[in-house]
Amino acid sequence: QVQLVESGGGLVQAGGSLRLSCAASGGTFSSYCMGWFRQAPGKEREFVAAISWSGGSTYYANSMKGRFTVSRNNAKNTVYLQMNSLKPEDTAVYYCAASALLLATTLPRYGYWGQGTQVTVSS
Repeated sequence: QVQLVESGGGLVQAGGSLRLSCAASGGTFSSYCMGWFRQAPGKEREFVAAISWSGGSTYYANSMKGRFTVSRNNAKNTVYLQMNSLKPEDTAVYYCAASALLLATTLPRYGYWGQGTQVTVSS
């Protein structure tokens, strides 16, 4: 059983940056693909980025490419999401999730979820 706790959300102006963290416990962190998803009010939860268990492979949603960077530190059981050039449309609750697959980009492939952290980007 893996427990995930996100942190680092907050209020930022458009064009600013935030780094989200997700700390894992209760499982073998280095054996999981880790993903980031987000959900804006009234919208479905959507994929943001994923990183393989070793960190050697990453994948991003098209709208995040070049602005967001996912990374992980297996020694610290933590995955990060660096978000730059933030836009008001990036406002959402951001969730991290763990998957037993090598690299996963869809919600059903993730079996463990954090509680989310709010990111608000003002214009």
